[in-house]
Amino acid sequence: MQAHSNKQTVAKTLLYLLLVLCSLAMLMPFVWMLSSSLKLDKDVFTFPIEWFPSNPRWENYAEIWTTIPLAQFLKNTAKLTLIVTFLQLLTSSFAAYAFAKLQFKGRDLLFLGYVATIAMPWQVYMVPQFMLMRSFGLNNTHSAIIFLQAFSAFGVFLMKQFYMSVPDELCEAARIDGMSEYRIWALIMLPLSKPALSTLTIFTFVNTWNDFLGPLLYLTRMELKTIQIGLRMFISQYSSEYGLIMAASVVALIPVVIVFLALQKFFVQGVATAGLKG
Repeated sequence: MQAHSNKQTVAKTLLYLLLVLCSLAMLMPFVWMLSSSLKLDKDVFTFPIEWFPSNPRWENYAEIWTTIPLAQFLKNTAKLTLIVTFLQLLTSSFAAYAFAKLQFKGRDLLFLGYVATIAMPWQVYMVPQFMLMRSFGLNNTHSAIIFLQAFSAFGVFLMKQFYMSVPDELCEAARIDGMSEYRIWALIMLPLSKPALSTLTIFTFVNTWNDFLGPLLYLTRMELKTIQIGLRMFISQYSSEYGLIMAASVVALIPVVIVFLALQKFFVQGVATAGLKG
């Protein structure tokens, strides 16, 4: 018995050590980026790497705001990300409630067809989408990106799986008490689905904030561009200004880190509970 316990302890120790090493390997590029953002260009690629600059150059973070219209890029990105995230949470949770708790003809077939669109790469239909938005007069506007990303098959799938883990008796009791389906969704299902909503918020926020191809395709005017397009423009114009490039990348990363840290306590719970019932 003692030998078996010792083997389990050694196995757990080795597992934790492996996880720590994997975590450090994944974090190393971000630490290098942060370190490089505080260096002169000539010091970025020095070897051995100086992880903690002896003379940090904080001026990089001040200079980046005047070199490119970074504030405008961040404002545009924040606008698109917040609107798209809100609309996806609204539409995904609303549609998922219908698929999970309402009975109507063709429900399962419709859901299967909708979820099947996840398997189709966006590159396959991005040209027809672009032509459609242009025919609506929405080309070179933020509205094109908002309308196209306001609905998410993945979000509906995630929310539906969570809703199916909620007992049907709650909805039946609410219907007996005279509550409409809209009130059941708003007053019962939404408060119970905070973990799934938080998970969907993280996925949607990160994907929209980091979206490059969509804004590149639809936005050509400088005042409409997002941070990812702005970074690409900056790299093209100032390819040797590595310190400034890293500083701009750190600034672009901060909102994503804040959102993840704020919602991380719900993240694992949301992913786990979304697959309890199929």
